[in-house]
Amino acid sequence: MPVRVVDTATPSSQPSPGQETNSVHPSPPSCSLLSAGRCFAGTQNVSSLQKDEAWKVNVRIHGCDLEQGYLCGTMEALNVPLADTPVVTFWEGEIVDAKNYTFFTGKWEASPEDDIRHWSKFPSFTPLLQSQVETDGGKSLDLSNYPHIFMRWKEQYFVNVGVDCGLTIAGFYYVCFSCSDGSISGFYYDPSSSPFQKLELKCTNEKNSGFTFSSYELQ
Repeated sequence: MPVRVVDTATPSSQPSPGQETNSVHPSPPSCSLLSAGRCFAGTQNVSSLQKDEAWKVNVRIHGCDLEQGYLCGTMEALNVPLADTPVVTFWEGEIVDAKNYTFFTGKWEASPEDDIRHWSKFPSFTPLLQSQVETDGGKSLDLSNYPHIFMRWKEQYFVNVGVDCGLTIAGFYYVCFSCSDGSISGFYYDPSSSPFQKLELKCTNEKNSGFTFSSYELQ
């Protein structure tokens, strides 16, 4: 959720060219660290040419359905200069499993070239057949035993502030999740924001233990 430049946020509920519904590929591996109730904490680098800046970020997963390639949660950004309070957003995610979704986004102003450029930022993407991904989004890859899970997270709305808070949720995150330790890395994409803003999170709890968010009502 970088500083707003232009507000072009759009809903993401409709199927897209990046979504595959008739493939026979198995789902990503069941991962206990990627499940409802898990919490993560870290930072998002929002530096620009003018200054270096990073926000503290907390993430909670509220729902996860590996079979459907879907998850959702909330993201809380702390120490945001333009806000008087932590800014909380609700996001929905697509799990790249070559069954429900491929590496091609097909929406949110992201071209296949944008996709490859961002996925290639993750070292764990390197072992995959990039030529296959460039051809069909990785539709024929078997990711069921891969030690990392690739996702896209799209913020849908602000939970506790108005749209005039000075931030934008027009873009989305390319995300890589480690099944071994629950660490998350990501890059925010929005043509109107600074490129490659990096998200780095670590799992902070065993489900309901660890830190907790303030109470917010999700609509």
